Amino acid sequence: MAELVIARNPNPGSSLGYLLWVPVGEGLVFRTSGTWPRTKALYCHPAERSEWPDDADLDVVERTPLLSCARNGAAIDVVADRRVERRSQIVFTRARGREMVFWQSPRTRKQARPQVRTPTARAAGAEGELEIVVDSHERYAYRFAGQQVRTVSRALPVGDYGVVVGERLVAAVERKSLPDLVGSLIDSTLRHAVGELATLPRAAVVVEDRYSGIFAQERVRPAKLADSLAELQVRHPGVPLVFAETRPLAEEWTYRFLAAASGWAQDEAVMAERVPGATSEVGQDVPTAPEATTAEVRAWARAGGLDVPDRGRLRPEIWAAFREARAGG
Repeated sequence: MAELVIARNPNPGSSLGYLLWVPVGEGLVFRTSGTWPRTKALYCHPAERSEWPDDADLDVVERTPLLSCARNGAAIDVVADRRVERRSQIVFTRARGREMVFWQSPRTRKQARPQVRTPTARAAGAEGELEIVVDSHERYAYRFAGQQVRTVSRALPVGDYGVVVGERLVAAVERKSLPDLVGSLIDSTLRHAVGELATLPRAAVVVEDRYSGIFAQERVRPAKLADSLAELQVRHPGVPLVFAETRPLAEEWTYRFLAAASGWAQDEAVMAERVPGATSEVGQDVPTAPEATTAEVRAWARAGGLDVPDRGRLRPEIWAAFREARAGG
């Protein structure tokens, strides 16, 4: 049976007095300050497996048999084989601009959320200014006023609003008014749109009205619309369809969803690097990000002090520098 092992840190100068062995892959080792997250989430510093002492020098504090220990997204879910203090999570995240790992339990989860910044209204998944790509065909687009958002207009392969991590489009939201929703259900265009959204790691459809609005339709049977919506959710459970009551609420929901998706995708990248053999959902099969416009690259170059002409084509090295900067950010 797999075990979670806590040993004393043989380094007396370390402020983290324990070593934690997690049986994932060939084994993960962390330095930490406690034996279980009882009153607060414990910070865990990733360590090399070579730091784990040999059997002769190993000072074991606790061995905990496990029912399961498995990766779930940017976290490792741990279930102990005992009646109390059974469940915990080791979460890979970012805080204060750097990668961090926390060990938390259900009791401490509400007390320690490293992704959440309070009391600011900024979304939990957003660090700094969030860039949202708006499809160039979107009419009367959301402005995300009052949020730390920068919008850029490009032709998206799917959805109306999206976020990019590296060179990959990792999430998108399709916006619908109630008349758009009804029309796209009748002519089946929504079925195809949701199928395309399902190719992304994270996607959703947001409706600027209430669900009850579909039952007020007069030129089509409401039951037919309700059945079509239900069928879509059954066929594509990974693409939620959210009724946000009003356009402002739909805009707010879109911002929060995309910010959370951006944070999740970056956490996935951290997890893939930290855990040997781990794979990320943000893989090579994810659609590449839409190419930036010449105007956008020209503005970026000027902001960085690069010399570019007012009109015409940009030099290849300018495009190369832009792509390198975007891939690194």
